[in-house]
Amino acid sequence: MTTDWSAGYMAEVSYTHGFYRELTPSLLEFAALLSGHRAPQTLAYCELGCGQGYSSNLLAAANPHIQFHATDFNPTQVVGARDLAAAADSTNITFYEDSFGEFVARTDLPDFDIIALHGIYSWISDKHRGEIVEFIRRRLRPGGLVYISYNTLPGWAAAMPLRRLLVEGAAGAAGKSVFARIEEALRLAETVSGVNGRYFAHNPGVADRLNRIKGQSRAYLAHEFFNEHWTPFYHGDVAAELAAAKLSWITSAFLLDRLDAINLSPEQQQVLNQIDDVSRRETLRDFMVNQQFRRDIFVKGAVRLLTGESHSLWARQRFTLSVERTKVSMKVKGAMGEAVLQEEVYVPLLDALERGCPSFTELLTDPALVAMNPQRVQQALMVLVGVGYVQPVLSDVGAEERHQRCRAFNEAVMRRARWSSELQYLASPVFGGAVMQDQVSQLFLLALTEGEADPSAFVWRALSRNNQRMFRDGKPLTDDADNLTELRGKYRVFQVDTLPLLRRLGIA
Repeated sequence: MTTDWSAGYMAEVSYTHGFYRELTPSLLEFAALLSGHRAPQTLAYCELGCGQGYSSNLLAAANPHIQFHATDFNPTQVVGARDLAAAADSTNITFYEDSFGEFVARTDLPDFDIIALHGIYSWISDKHRGEIVEFIRRRLRPGGLVYISYNTLPGWAAAMPLRRLLVEGAAGAAGKSVFARIEEALRLAETVSGVNGRYFAHNPGVADRLNRIKGQSRAYLAHEFFNEHWTPFYHGDVAAELAAAKLSWITSAFLLDRLDAINLSPEQQQVLNQIDDVSRRETLRDFMVNQQFRRDIFVKGAVRLLTGESHSLWARQRFTLSVERTKVSMKVKGAMGEAVLQEEVYVPLLDALERGCPSFTELLTDPALVAMNPQRVQQALMVLVGVGYVQPVLSDVGAEERHQRCRAFNEAVMRRARWSSELQYLASPVFGGAVMQDQVSQLFLLALTEGEADPSAFVWRALSRNNQRMFRDGKPLTDDADNLTELRGKYRVFQVDTLPLLRRLGIA
């Protein structure tokens, strides 16, 4: 069921409270640097179709020098986003309850340095995509960046009929709640697969996709598969539409896409290297890797960095390890499969990053790295940032204000952890982005913030009020003492591994 104002978009169920890392200004600027392009000094940022507004709220707290504007047509989601902004005392973000057409018509908006839209373009009508392009044409400053993600062909080609099958299943439960319709859709798809429907037999990967879908959040599935409009795109078609706003593609925001060694065979690389047209090359590359989802960065006026400019920006750029060292895997996955990272490069680099926030110049003069080729260190940093183990660090300018604002935001989020596990990310003033922390970790941190003598008991009181239980070996613990024992074990790990990381990232 849709409403008149929803224009075919799923409005019965609110979107998830996710954080989407590629929206982070410092990461977008670093991606531009890797591609050899000049990024703007970001002072004004706009997110189109912000959903619950959690990403924009977190980024506003972590980047108080930027004015954020975000719009979503769902009033329930806008109310929730504004409430969180108020709880965090955020003054540099404004939320609008506007359709794209209404947002285009506004005369009270600034021009923007970054316009971002995550997971929107594939789920709206031609008309609304046209409004987005017009908004970008009017409101993006020359030199500004656009981040856009969308479902991609040919990767979705085999599974497109599965989406139609799900829609047919949901139609069989017309008049019921959206969650009941989703369950009916999944039952029908399982039935067709179970009786050896030849679609599944001829597309063996679809059965695996259906199994993954069954384990996903029903709220996520509602927005992913059950909108009226659902269109995967070839990259070249998106590039052609955005050309009307004078945009040029410069790189992927998913940095591992830049690493040909894990994505393309030598023969595939040779074919692509013979194609000069950027849009054609990227579209053909998607055929090589069977791309299903793209995270693209476009620019309005692509200006290449001079060699001296690039060297200067690299020299000053600092980096930090943003996960516990024990969580760093020495393997990385690409379209070609799994590759093993070279320990002689990555181990000393990780050691240096774990000690602080060194600049690229400082890394090159580290005794364990000084003999390495700078380009090799650059590539290793790109990989580590791409996987999410490492983040590009912000300037020291404004650091004190960032710490204050992130503290206020994080405390607002942690207070909600007393009652809900929906919000899973905290803001880091060190790199201006998010660190994932589950409800229990947030409550441990809240206990320390509030001076609780027994953090584990504090957490158990909060969880038990909500009838939540800890799990051991996949089974819920029913006894209070067992739950408390499990929490005490988790707190010891939190103290040893997580707390030092949160302190280094300015969160604790």
